[in-house]
Amino acid sequence: MRRWGFLAALAALLIAGCAVVPPRTTSPGTAPPTGATSAALAGVAAGPAVGTLDLAAADAGTALVAFLDSCPKLLTRSDASGLTSPADWQPACQAAGTWPANRAQAFFEQYFETARVGDGAAFATGYFEPEIRGSRTRIPGYDVPVYAMPADLVRAWPKDTPASEREGRPPLGRIDANGDYQLYYERAEIENGALAGRGLEIAWAADPVEFFFLQIQGSGRLVAPDGSVMRIGYAGQSGREYVGIGSVMRERGLIGSGPGQYSGSMQGIMAYIREHPREGRELMQLNKSWIFFRDLTGPSALVGPLGSLGVPVRRESSVAVDPAFVPYGAPIWLDVDRREANGLWVAQDTGGAIRGANRFDTFWGAGEDARTIAGGMSARGQALILLPKGTVARHARR
Repeated sequence: MRRWGFLAALAALLIAGCAVVPPRTTSPGTAPPTGATSAALAGVAAGPAVGTLDLAAADAGTALVAFLDSCPKLLTRSDASGLTSPADWQPACQAAGTWPANRAQAFFEQYFETARVGDGAAFATGYFEPEIRGSRTRIPGYDVPVYAMPADLVRAWPKDTPASEREGRPPLGRIDANGDYQLYYERAEIENGALAGRGLEIAWAADPVEFFFLQIQGSGRLVAPDGSVMRIGYAGQSGREYVGIGSVMRERGLIGSGPGQYSGSMQGIMAYIREHPREGRELMQLNKSWIFFRDLTGPSALVGPLGSLGVPVRRESSVAVDPAFVPYGAPIWLDVDRREANGLWVAQDTGGAIRGANRFDTFWGAGEDARTIAGGMSARGQALILLPKGTVARHARR
C-alpha cells in the first residue's frame, strides 16, 4: 500500500505522512551495522522458542489465515532480506492448508523458530483504509482525478549516469521527446493538469484534502452519492520526493501542543489546511510524490485492500515492513508498550516511510475506530521474526 514514519511524540503524524523516523535505542554490540541494507547484513540471532511466547488462541488463528493467504507468494518470490528461500516455506505452507483452526498455536510452535534482527528494538505505528466521497464518473462536486498508472512512467538511467553507478533498479521517470530521461511530474504539475486528457482517470474524488491523505495511506474506499462503494488500491508511485507535511508543519510552529495551536493529529492538520486553503495547498504540494491507483474488484476486494505482497491485508493481522529486513509473508511477534499492537502479525505490505530493521506499520481496517487507533499508534518495544525451523542456524554458521 504503502505505503508509504514519524515523530514518536506525535504518533498521529503517521497519518499526516511525517517521514522522520525516530532514532532507536540500541545496546552496545547489538545495533545493526551502519548502512546495513538487509537483515542478513544487519545480523540475525536466535530468539526464544515460539512456545514460550504468550500467544493467544484467537491471535494465532487470525495469523494462520493471513499466513495461508501469503503462501502462494512465499513459494514463488525471492526474499530481499536474504534470510529465506521459497523452499524454506514449503513445509509450513503445505501444512497450513489443512491445519485445524483451533490448534493454530501448535502450528506456529511446530514449524517456526524466532529470530531477532539487529537489537530487535521495534517502533510500530498504524495505518487504516480511509473512506472518502468519490465517484466512478465525473459529476458536479467530484472534480479530483484518481489516476491509474501512466504508460510513460518507466525505469531508466539518465544518460549521464556512469556505468559504474548503474547498480540495482534504475530510477523512475519518463523519457521525453528527445529520448532523454526526465524526473516524472511532481504533485503540483499533476494537480495543474500534466496528466489530464489521457484517459487515466479511474474515478473522481470530491475533496482534494481527503484524497491527499488517502494517497498517504495507499488505498481506500470511494463512496458515491448513491451509496455504492469503489475500493481502490495502490498501483505505483511517481518516484518523486516524499515529504511528510506533518514534520514541516511542526518545524514551522503550525501544529503543536501549545495554546492556540492546531493539534498534531490528522484531524488537526486537516483543520489547518481547510482553514488556510492557499497555505494548505502549498504544504501538500511540498510532498512531490503522487500515488496511482487501480480499481479493486473480485472476491479479494471483499476481504480488504491489497498489500504490496499482492494479497488482501486484514485488520489486526497484517503489518507493513521493510522487505529488505523482513521476508514478505513472515509472521512477526510484537511486544510493545501499546497493548493493542501486541501479538502476532504477518508481513504483507510495505510503505515509503517504513524503512530499516524493526520498523513496522500495523493495519487496523476501515471505519472511525480504525482511524482513531491508527492515528494514535506509536509503540516501542521488541520484535521477533518467525522463520521456518533451521533458518536461523543456517545464518549463524555464516
